[in-house]
Amino acid sequence: MGKYMRLFITTLAFLLGFTFQASAIDIKQITTDKGIKALLVEDYTLPIIAISVSFKGGTTQDPKGKEGTLRLMTALMDEGAGDLDSTAFQAKVEELGLEFRFNVSRDSFSGGGRLLRSERDEVFKLMKLAVNQPRFDEDAIERMRDAIRSNIISSQKNPSSIASKALREAIFEGHPYSRSSSGTEKSIDAITRDDIVAMNKKILSRGTITVGVVGAISEEELKLALDDIFGDLPKETAISKIAEISPKLGEDISIVMPVPNASVSIVYPAIKRDNPDFFAAHLMNHILGGGTFSSRLYTQVREKRGLAYGVSSGLATFDNTSYFAAGTSTRAENRDEAINIIKQEIDKIASDGVTHEELEKAKRYVAGSYAISNLDTSSKIASVLVALQTQNLGLDYIEKREKYIADVTLEDANRMAKEFFSTKPTIVVVGPAVTQ
Repeated sequence: MGKYMRLFITTLAFLLGFTFQASAIDIKQITTDKGIKALLVEDYTLPIIAISVSFKGGTTQDPKGKEGTLRLMTALMDEGAGDLDSTAFQAKVEELGLEFRFNVSRDSFSGGGRLLRSERDEVFKLMKLAVNQPRFDEDAIERMRDAIRSNIISSQKNPSSIASKALREAIFEGHPYSRSSSGTEKSIDAITRDDIVAMNKKILSRGTITVGVVGAISEEELKLALDDIFGDLPKETAISKIAEISPKLGEDISIVMPVPNASVSIVYPAIKRDNPDFFAAHLMNHILGGGTFSSRLYTQVREKRGLAYGVSSGLATFDNTSYFAAGTSTRAENRDEAINIIKQEIDKIASDGVTHEELEKAKRYVAGSYAISNLDTSSKIASVLVALQTQNLGLDYIEKREKYIADVTLEDANRMAKEFFSTKPTIVVVGPAVTQ
């Protein structure tokens, strides 16, 4: 039986039988000899280890004029390391039955995946190579550059992508958050191998690493593994400090495109994840537009009027800013009506607030859906363990989360609505010209 088949079978059994309860998760905090901190949940139900790793410093670290550097570096992290070129590296990954991925956001670079305990030593050797000796071969660079360039070109024809770009540039004018994570055709072509190597050295350090591990591995085994994989990285980080910024509001931006639908984004201020009122804002948003099929926006825009297939709202939180956005995609002739209905519902929740019944229903859903969405697999729990650290939530967050939600009062939720929606929003519309 091949390693992939064995991994599939054990994973299937894991998905069918994995029934962690929030209160039953025993989280152990460890520190290695080289100062690497990690959270561990030991579980020997199946011979699987899930690991999630994050480093501070995302695409906001890209040099000006070379946006897309970190995105390109991320795409190359499994394209060869040490004495293994891309083909040999990928063959080794397949041989070991390893599932691993690298990701990048505006504020972080991360990796995560699952492995069989029986292949642990070989997998950790491969991970060590990828972290410490990435090859960044020129042929791999060109392949990944072509793939990213192709995506950039495609996005230039996508109304949602264009709206997102216009929105970033409007509310974060001149700030690193305003720039494209993937870069532009010009910037992606300007990136050299030396730029990628420099970015790798800048981002990867012991000073900003955060680790979460779940599965069949002991504390001592994990300490040794982490020091072996990451212990040779620089102790101090070289990432640049990114300034705090508040979104610029009150802008009306319209971009004409010859497409059937108009993409609409309406942006207001918000609060960051570490704000004590986060759950009050989260519940208020769930009622307004975050609850999808049960939300006010969905009911008014789709169910009652059929103006769009979908409409939603949400809080966007980053290390150095936050904002609230509501949006939809609708046919050109419905655009103005859809915008007006969304704004009317926002004005209504700001002036009249939410009802007790709405708040209690939202509390039940938000509290009950967490375990299903975040604690049903080892990989998701490993990611949660990282979030507990990067967001300073505390080791008891999973246990206390329901109480945080239950403690939100009607006054709290309504105060957030008034606070968010007391100013003129920035509105971005991308789509066909509308004839009056």
